[in-house]
Amino acid sequence: MVVLAQISDLHLDGTARATERAERVMRRLLALPGPLDALLVTGDITDHGTEAEYEEAARILGLHDPDPPFPVLMCPGNHDRREPYRKALLGEPPASDPVNRSYWVGEAVVVMLDSSIPGSDEGELGRGTYAWLEDTLDELDGETPVLLALHHPPVAVHHPLPDGFGLRRPARLAALIRDRPEVAGVVTGHAHSPAASVFAGRPLIVGPGVTWTLRLPWEGEDPADLDAPVGFAFHVLDDERRLTTHFRAA
Repeated sequence: MVVLAQISDLHLDGTARATERAERVMRRLLALPGPLDALLVTGDITDHGTEAEYEEAARILGLHDPDPPFPVLMCPGNHDRREPYRKALLGEPPASDPVNRSYWVGEAVVVMLDSSIPGSDEGELGRGTYAWLEDTLDELDGETPVLLALHHPPVAVHHPLPDGFGLRRPARLAALIRDRPEVAGVVTGHAHSPAASVFAGRPLIVGPGVTWTLRLPWEGEDPADLDAPVGFAFHVLDDERRLTTHFRAA
């Protein structure tokens, strides 16, 4: 069994409000009496994609701690910029190609996919990303549970704001997942609203936003609920490749 936490859409922008909310959820995770196998951060880590914002993110997420309590696995969102992201968060030379990574977490593999499109709020997995993903899955034995994580949901969440900037051409991802029974589910961010759906016959979980929560159309006209608690999720991936999610507030 693998236990993962997920946070998303921190939108760190140098303001005290954004910093406090991100620090609040990290304090909650660090104070857990039981261990986490990893923390997933599903994009929009910063608001403007500046190096200073990423340096603050690295501090809050504990990326430079000598003895971190759990691995922090990340993927970019539409507000992120790949060059400073790589430099400040990954300690790599700046580069503009997609930031795709896979990680062994216990007896499972977590694949963090870059669905960002430079200069656009929409999302897309490019040909290079699909080729990399297929190669990554081919290297496994077909039995190891795999969890895919990306920023943009591949399904509608029924609000015009995130749905207007969703994942382009999700059918290709759906076809890949249908052919890969080892993929246990997909987790995303972007919508700022905790949600559960189905995609390609697998669980599709949308993590809540740290910075604010999306009001759905029947909840009010202003989409941004700035006073909502800071949300996060726990994902449990069991030995039967079953994904179970619990939502919490900090």
